[in-house]
This record gives sequence, structure tokens and C-alpha cells, in this order.
Amino acid sequence: MRIIFIGTGEIGLPALQALTKAAGHDVLAVVTQPDKPVGRQLKLAASPIKEAAFKLHLKIYQPEKLGSATSVAQLRYLKPDLIVVAAYGQILTKEVLNLPPKGCLNLHASLLPKYRGASPIHSAIAAGENQSGMTVMWMDEGLDTGDILLQETVRLRRRETAETLHDTLAKMGADALLKAIALIEAGKAPRVPQDKALATLTKKLKKEDGHIKWDRPQTAIDAHIRAMTPWPSAYVWVPQEKDLKMLKIFTTILSHRAKGKPGEVLRVDKHGILVAAQVGGLLLREVQLEGKKRMHAAEFARGFNLPEGLVFE
Repeated sequence: MRIIFIGTGEIGLPALQALTKAAGHDVLAVVTQPDKPVGRQLKLAASPIKEAAFKLHLKIYQPEKLGSATSVAQLRYLKPDLIVVAAYGQILTKEVLNLPPKGCLNLHASLLPKYRGASPIHSAIAAGENQSGMTVMWMDEGLDTGDILLQETVRLRRRETAETLHDTLAKMGADALLKAIALIEAGKAPRVPQDKALATLTKKLKKEDGHIKWDRPQTAIDAHIRAMTPWPSAYVWVPQEKDLKMLKIFTTILSHRAKGKPGEVLRVDKHGILVAAQVGGLLLREVQLEGKKRMHAAEFARGFNLPEGLVFE
């Protein structure tokens, strides 16, 4: 099958690689976002998908707007049978959606209709879900609203983070995509409408979304920390003289007996930093002060001279 792959984020890498290796499929081109400035020096950096496509010797397009007349003409010239989309960052126009005779498929990292939108992985972990999965969906003009072709499910582990779930779903997406394409070729691909009443929409995360609010049960805070790892990172503000320092928190252990004001440092010892929540508390194990390296919480507390009774902001 003649396929155009459209994507930007790392989660689509295994799917792109699988398509190039699968017998009977021809990846005509890869469409990805334009290179963007990153870092303090604002150097232009390619997307993970572009880097992979370059190594695979694939044709690469990077339009500012995929729906422009020029972009549509370029895609039409390639005569694709199918378009596959994974974490691209733009909504496809009706003209693009109608190009391939076999349709357009989207890989979405949730069990739709729950957790549509930009941050489905983070949202599932933060909500305390016990499962997630990858959906292969027929695309329409809405945001993750198309009919479902197939879904693959995975149980979430106790210490699951956004990083570990991302990697699991990326691999799962590659397998799910090949199954979906096989169903299309066999004329057996279903179209299951989503139940709109069960739909939830997730937002694009910002740095400030990582800020920890301690006036919640420790299980909710623990889930928030894991959902924000590795980005945008869960953090607190630590008072230091007349200034506040950002302290990122990566790993914790639940403490059901801890009692104190939400955000209060109850104990500092070789095991870590025990902080009170609304219900119970958390023993901080791995942290990182802004400008410093990631380290054990006890090591940080010694160097920072963190006093018991201090309240994180």
C-alpha cells in the first residue's frame, strides 16, 4: 500500500519504522513540522520524525500549513492509498482527509473517547486510571472524534510515569497500525462511532501545570508527580532567605501515617524528605534543585540545610 506518514513527536517513531520494514508497503513521504528553535541559543532543531526519515532516506515535507494549496498539491501528486498520522501537531483539513482513497488513520495514545486532545498520557496517569492503550482511529475534521478502527489495551503499573507509558504505547502503536492496515486490505476494517457522552478533552501542558498542590490526598499528589515526569516536571517552591527556589520532584513513597500542614516538611533523614499532604504524606526520594543535578532527597537536604517545619509553596 502507498502510504504518506504525518507526524512530529517521538511516539510515532516505532510506527514509521515498522511501515518501512513491512512487506507490501511503500512510504512515499514523511510530513513533519518545520524545524523549531530550542535552547538558550535558539538553534533550529529537527523533529524526531524528521531525523528518522532522513536516516531512512525518505522524502520529507515540512509545510508551515499542511492545508495550503501548495501542500495539498504536493500530497495529491504522490497518489497515496492511505495517510497515517501520529502526534503531528496540526489538524488536517477536509482536502487532505479526502486525498487517499483508503482514508486517513490516526494513532492516539488513549482509549478513546476518553482523553482526547494534547495530553492523553499525562491525564490518564494523573487521574489514577488502571489502564490505558492505543487507538487507531479513522480521521474526520474534529479533534480525535473519528470512528474507532481498533484499540489495544495495557495495564498501568504502580510506578508508571508519563515517560514509561509513552514508550510502551509507542511500541504498541506500531503493532496496532500494522493490524489496522491488514484489516483495511482485507476489507474487514470496522468503523465504531465514539460515544460523545463519555468523551473528555485534555489540554496542552505548560510548565506551570507541574506545580504541586499539597492540599490533596497523597495518592493524588503521587499520581500528579508521575504524570508530570519527565516533562513538564512536578515541582515545589522552596523558601530561601528572600527568594524562592524551584525543586523538581521525581520519585516518592506513600506515607499513610504522616500528619501535618499540607506541604510541611515533617522529617529529614537518610531515607529522604517526608512531606505532609491533606491526607497522609509523601517521602521524597529523588529531587533536583534548579541549576543543580538530580540527586537523592537526603543528599539535597544536607546540602541545602532544609529545616523541619518548613512549608513548601
